[in-house]
Order: sequence, then structure tokens, then C-alpha cells
Amino acid sequence: ASCVQYRLVVRDVRSLQVLQLYTCLDQIQHMEWSSDSLFILCAMYKRGIVQVWSLEQPDWHCKIDEGSAGLVASCWSPDGRHILNTTEFHLRITVWSLCTKSVSYIKYPKACQQGVAFTKDGRYMAVAERRDCKDFISIFVCSDWQLLRHFDTETQDLFGIEWAPNGCVLAAWDTCLEYKILLYSLDGRLLSTYRAYEWSLGIKSIAWSPSSQFLAVGSYDEKVRILNHVTWKKVTEFEHPATIANTKTIVYKEVEKSPSVETERLSFPPPRALASSLFSTQSKYDVSQVPVSLQYVKPAADRANPKMGIGMLAFSPDNCFLATRNDNIPNAVWIWDIQKLKLLVVLEQLCAIQSFQWDPRQPRLAVCTGSNKVYVWSPAGCVSVQVPGEGDFQIVSLSWHASGDSMVLLSKENFCVCYLEREEV
Repeated sequence: ASCVQYRLVVRDVRSLQVLQLYTCLDQIQHMEWSSDSLFILCAMYKRGIVQVWSLEQPDWHCKIDEGSAGLVASCWSPDGRHILNTTEFHLRITVWSLCTKSVSYIKYPKACQQGVAFTKDGRYMAVAERRDCKDFISIFVCSDWQLLRHFDTETQDLFGIEWAPNGCVLAAWDTCLEYKILLYSLDGRLLSTYRAYEWSLGIKSIAWSPSSQFLAVGSYDEKVRILNHVTWKKVTEFEHPATIANTKTIVYKEVEKSPSVETERLSFPPPRALASSLFSTQSKYDVSQVPVSLQYVKPAADRANPKMGIGMLAFSPDNCFLATRNDNIPNAVWIWDIQKLKLLVVLEQLCAIQSFQWDPRQPRLAVCTGSNKVYVWSPAGCVSVQVPGEGDFQIVSLSWHASGDSMVLLSKENFCVCYLEREEV
């Protein structure tokens, strides 16, 4: 599905043929599929309205109007039959049921980076709350939205919460001014508290491994610390220095090359397909000899939200690799071997990393840098692929299909679908 101002377009993934076209009341600012792909939610925050469309019954639709309460966020519950709307100023979360048309209210939700988290099996929901100048977490049962546990957290200013994939442990972390991560059980018991240091900017990003055995914590000090699920103590820490000195680390450096065209074959003006390949620079990877010095950017000390520390973290689906980006070295992706707990590969790009995402089925990482190329790494090696087409298609984000056979590449105004051929075993 894609949004074009107030229109919602649903296409077939294989043929990109338009299957449905829905017209909303205003410009769509957020769009989300239900878990079973039978409904699509479209939120128009300016109007305080959510519209829901059915794929099976194109004539059916639902409109939720929050009225004077306003709307700042909207999402599906895991069952795909309830919608959670957060009102302006985070006064409350309203839970709307598509089946019974009933409404439930959750008071005092906290305005933070990640204030609502569902367990992977969809049974429980945790909500970060702020009341009487203190932080709390409430855990609800998603089947009937009854409160299961309510407890206060030992945080100055709770910044985010996230469940482990097995749904047994909830991680809650404090504002970047206070390095603290708290781990709670499902019944609200504090299992452990971890602090790496004090009196300096703290946690910037976290990621659970798919097996729930490891919790990776990225910090402003340019390190990733790996905690284990038995003692919640640090197993190791990964540093991100500007110079790669270890000879066992492979450094792939992106280099530009001009396409070679035989001048005898040229006709002027050249055909369109040839012209686009003629005047666009292609790129490939060279393996650099270590030691390698990476481009290091010194952050502005007098500005808010300094570009420093570990801003991106992601585990591969098979639990074997961890990809990271240190914002001080914006052009590099670091890939760590989790079984050996050491640095395996560094991809050094020509432009700053905008986004990366693992293939959901195998250890294959797709990277984009705001250029017209997508980069794919796997243990077999890495490749740079240019998006064919006229004009300048600058990829700012990407998303894999659940099968791993294709991915959507997004620019600011267009999108395209990239299909990957399956290797015959």
C-alpha cells in the first residue's frame, strides 16, 4: 500500500497492478496494515480522524473521530481488530474495537520515544505513564484490556520501553542524561539494573536479539555493550574507533567508477537507456588493506542532540550478526559476529548511512545512503546495485518483504520495488 496525498493505493506485490484505490477525507499522515493484512488504517492527525478500509469488503469502511481531544499517534493492536489513538498533549490513549464498537481509555500515557510496547505473541501491552511527576509502567492483557500490573520505575525521565521477543522481560531505559537500563519481569518485579558510567550522556539505542539471549545497548560514548539474559551483566563491549587495525577485519570500501562506453557505438543524441547509464556514475566495492582510517566527524558541542554515539542497532534474524552505526563515523556500517563476539566486516560508503535493515529470512543486510544505489551484504560478500530509471532517485529508506524475495525502496517522492532472485540450491 502507498499514500499519495489523500489517496490510498493498494497494489499486488508481484505485478504492481492496482487492486484497490481508496479516497480519504484529508491528506494521509500515517498508514499501517493490520496484522492479518485485512484492514488498513489511515490517520489524518491534523483533522483528528482515523479511517479504516477493508480489503475483503471494499464498500465497508470505518471512521474514528477524536474530536476536540485531537490526535498525535495511531496504531493497531496485535489482533488487528483494535485501534489505539493517542490524543493531543498525551492526555490519554483511546482503544477502539472494530468488532464490538466499544471504547476503553488509558490515562496518563507518557510522551517519550517509545511509550507503548506489545509482546511478540500479542498477549500483553506495556504503557509508559507519567503522573504526579513520577514514571510508571502499566501492563495490560490485550484480550480484554484489563490492567494486569502497575508499578513505578526508578527512572528520572523514562525514555522508552521494549519487550524481549519471548515476552518474559521488559527493558525500560532512562533519558540520555542518566545512564540506566532497568529489566522487569511480566509481574512487575525488577530483575536487574545496569549502569555503565555516570555524569555523561548515556543510552542512545537498544536492540534485543531474536533469541532474547542478548540485549545490545548503544551509548553516546561510541560503544555497544552486550548484556546476557542470565545475570544481566555485560558480556562484552564493541568499540567503534576511527582506525581499523585488526587484520582479521574485512573492510569493503565503496569506490566510484565511470561506465566505459565504446565511442564508435555512440549515436547522438544517445538512446535514453544508454544516456542514463552514460552520465550516472556506478560504484563497486574494493577490499581495503588494514589499517584503514575512516572519516570521523567531530560533533558540535554547543548544539542539542549531537551527532555522536551509536544511533542504529539491528540483530540478524538468525542471531549470528549485529549491524551498528556510530554517528561520529556516519559513512560506515559495522557488522559484528555475535558467536565469536568480534568485528567481522566494515562497509565504508561514499555517503552517510540513512537506513539499514536485515532480510527477515536470512543474514543479508540492505543499506541505503541517500544515493540512487542500494547496497546488500551477506557472509558471501557485498554488492552495489543502481536503481534503473530516469531522473535522480535518492533512496532514503527501505523495507524488506516478509518473504525476503523483494524490498521497497523509498525516495522523498517516489518508491520502487526491488526483486531478488532466489538461488537454486
